[in-house]
Amino acid sequence: MSITATDSTSGMESQLDYSSQYVSFRVDGQLLGIPVNMVQEVLTEQVISPTPLARPEIKGLLNLRGQIVTAVSLRKRLGLPDLDDEESMNVVTRLGGESFSLLVDEVGDVINVSGRSMEPVPRTLDPHWRSVTIGVFQLDEGLFVILDVETILNFD
Repeated sequence: MSITATDSTSGMESQLDYSSQYVSFRVDGQLLGIPVNMVQEVLTEQVISPTPLARPEIKGLLNLRGQIVTAVSLRKRLGLPDLDDEESMNVVTRLGGESFSLLVDEVGDVINVSGRSMEPVPRTLDPHWRSVTIGVFQLDEGLFVILDVETILNFD
């Protein structure tokens, strides 16, 4: 998907290519991302109602302006321990007509990787992480791991 935008300072038109933009966030210090066109919104800490008998990755449900959203602990999904303070940011995404909130440690910027090519997932990456990753970008600040949202949210 691309959109034409006008730069207000120069009056020139430019192409905004959302296919090369990713919302970045950190989990356990690792820089991760998902495609910007999959993100509905980013929220600060929200009140989450626990769901009895749910899988360990499901922290519960939250009410987002009347919409029920399933909160998924990305730490648990990646096999990491929970944080003690439980203050998580929410990256809300939609998949298959349902809304999910990925609970992350902190949210970063939208990172534009146009002009860079995605590299395959390194073989040295933990097998569980490799199964939920579609590729990586080498950035100046380190490895930027792109998650496969469909796999993350597949609980079968």
